[in-house]
Amino acid sequence: MKKSAIYWLSVILVLIGACSYGFVATTVKLAYADGFTVPQVTVAMSTIGALVLWLMVFLRPRTWRNPFSGGGWKLLFIGIFGMSLTTIFYNTTLEKLDASLAIILLFQFTWITLVLDCVSRRVWPNRYQWLSIAIVLLGTVLAVGISEESFARFTAMGVILGLLSALTYSLFLWMTGYIKTDHDPVMRSAMTLTGVLIVIYGFYIPFIAGGVALPANLGKLLLWALLIGTLSYIIPTVTMNFGIPKIGSSLASMLCAMELPVVTIVAYTLLNEKVTMLQWLGILFILTGIVIAEQKNTMK
Repeated sequence: MKKSAIYWLSVILVLIGACSYGFVATTVKLAYADGFTVPQVTVAMSTIGALVLWLMVFLRPRTWRNPFSGGGWKLLFIGIFGMSLTTIFYNTTLEKLDASLAIILLFQFTWITLVLDCVSRRVWPNRYQWLSIAIVLLGTVLAVGISEESFARFTAMGVILGLLSALTYSLFLWMTGYIKTDHDPVMRSAMTLTGVLIVIYGFYIPFIAGGVALPANLGKLLLWALLIGTLSYIIPTVTMNFGIPKIGSSLASMLCAMELPVVTIVAYTLLNEKVTMLQWLGILFILTGIVIAEQKNTMK
């Protein structure tokens, strides 16, 4: 009975983490509408997220150890080549496209990760994976609402950046599974966020040096950063590091697909972004493709 309770608690926590991610796009868009820029929001949210995670590490002395020992330094690469670039590309995409379109482009990580995994293992995708790729691509065409009216909502740079965010997020997921350490989950996340800061600060040095990233209403920016950093880094890190080991990555990946409808619903509710029935059908196709891809773990 106790095991069953922990299992369902883990399911709920992973769902909470996925839904938390789902609020990020709209929250970032609202911060932009409040007058803040991509560099300001990106630097602030990453800094706040890293500081809070390291504070969580220091408040739990029983988990203390040298963060660079046991291959811990490799975790920096996850932040440098995966999470940081995803943050930069995705936040910039949100400046150029609707949140509901940006998340659909990001969700191309589902089939990109699948292909990347097959290439790294030098195997061909199985029939479920091929079917999944086809369904996800079809769902994408429907979800972005290809029509004369919808083309007005697109920018070429927005689409390119959105697809780059999907590619780098795929690298983040692949490296997270490939790099193994015995560090505490919170410390692993803190080390990853440290790698994020290396890239974020380096990329935005011209903006920081020019004073662009230091607005007069710095207090309000820090409040936005705390909210976005909590939704994008802190809540998902804590909930998923607890829940995923208990339920397995296969079920967790399907639960994390909840991010897609949450983003769309929140954008529709708070940003008044138009979502058609055709787009909802496309979202359903994408979620279906994700479920089919996971059949490789349950149907041999």
